[in-house]
Amino acid sequence: MTTPSAPPTTRRWWVLLVLCLSVLLVSVDNTIVNVALPTIGRELSASTSDLQWVVDGYTLAFAALLLLGGALGDRFGRRRLLELGLIAFAATSLLAALADTTSDLVAGRAAMGVSAAAIYPATLALLVTTFTDRRERATAIGIWSAVTGLSVAIGPVTGGLLLEHFSWGSVFLVNLPLVAIALVAGRLLLGESADPRPRRFDLVGAAASIAAIGLLVWTTIEAPGRGWSSVDTIGGYLAAAAALAFFVVWELRRSEPMLDVRLFTDPRVSVGSGAIALAFFSLFGFIFLITQYFQTVRAYDTLAAGLATLPFALVIGAVSPLAILAMRALGTKLVVAAGLSTMAAGFTLAAGTSLESDYWGRIVISMVLMAAGLGLVTSPATEAVMGALRSEEAGTGSAVNDTVREVGGTLGVAVVGSVMSTVYGPSVVDALTGAGAPAEVADAARDSVFAGLAVAAQLPGEATVAVQQSFLDGVAAGSWVAAAASAAGALVVLAFLPAQHRVAEPTLIDA
Repeated sequence: MTTPSAPPTTRRWWVLLVLCLSVLLVSVDNTIVNVALPTIGRELSASTSDLQWVVDGYTLAFAALLLLGGALGDRFGRRRLLELGLIAFAATSLLAALADTTSDLVAGRAAMGVSAAAIYPATLALLVTTFTDRRERATAIGIWSAVTGLSVAIGPVTGGLLLEHFSWGSVFLVNLPLVAIALVAGRLLLGESADPRPRRFDLVGAAASIAAIGLLVWTTIEAPGRGWSSVDTIGGYLAAAAALAFFVVWELRRSEPMLDVRLFTDPRVSVGSGAIALAFFSLFGFIFLITQYFQTVRAYDTLAAGLATLPFALVIGAVSPLAILAMRALGTKLVVAAGLSTMAAGFTLAAGTSLESDYWGRIVISMVLMAAGLGLVTSPATEAVMGALRSEEAGTGSAVNDTVREVGGTLGVAVVGSVMSTVYGPSVVDALTGAGAPAEVADAARDSVFAGLAVAAQLPGEATVAVQQSFLDGVAAGSWVAAAASAAGALVVLAFLPAQHRVAEPTLIDA
């Protein structure tokens, strides 16, 4: 099976529409659940760690299996794997919607992540093989990236609209009709493509990559509760590092690796991927906090909380297409560095938020800066990564791009959420104890801000305000972490990313 010739011009853009719908489905599920977290926390008695796993159960499985998903698509056909992934995504969405315990919900979310790992790399790989002209492909990647970025904000808005009228399970059931549309349209429009010389399966490499990512994220999420210097935490990080080292050595020694790690010697791949990872690390971590902030500190209902994130969608939608034009005029280095710097400014502004901050002031401005920065990063950095590869490497390149995006986002929720918990926990215990709560009751409130507010509601005076301030202190700490990550990324990009998005057209190997 070989890569077919590009379809006619009009058909190519219809193909892009199908691919964007498919990627929107799996990308929205990164964030649609965020606005439902307070409801899930109350109805399922979930702690902050539980809620992190509701988010990260999906993204962890998604990220850990993306490389395998890309390899399977290259071997068996990208359209075929996309269709199988969509069918599985619908089935697992139904399982998540019907969950009645936190454990069942996390399991359902993880199963959805497995399905998403089949869908996501296939969309970008099919895009690259469909748009063979360099300029057309850059435009298509810009649109694809804009949809991915838009999903960050569309998720909370859609979730808020659904929760206004239905139970929290509706945020998963909405996937079913969209999957049906994507399947029918895909069958009519998409052609098949695959690597003409598929490699043998690398199950050892897949297992090592899954172990490395899984141990890293699990350890980070559990660190606040177990202690950052505990044996479990230190052992978890050492095990993750060992698994990663084994993966690199194993892949270097194989004649047909699942991932040719030598690709990362090209700064377009390594620095471009790193920029994407840091952008989504920062943003996903912040989104995890801000949706809770709107409902716990500002007392918005689910719909208002979702609509409050709308500036993300509007700005990303406006900036992402312009980023490709800016890249052609100024080069990749300056545009991506400017994007990460803009994001850092947004997180820095957010870190100064107080209980009296006006939504239409500091909060909106900070979100606009974050969204504009993300729009400037994603399209040029993705084009830098994909532009460094040959067309038969589309599946691998897509999987690399998607993996760093998801790993970055997953670690963002884990790290930023953990930093928030580390600051919030001791602060809220002191606040509630000072307000008259028994020590054991106050200690139970450290698990989540929802538990803290429930305890404060039974106490006189300003106990509720004290809990909100404790949470806001945690949000500020998490925002500073996001700002530091984005700023560090900007410096690395300026130092090492090539100025232009492509040095030369890659040489195609005849099938």
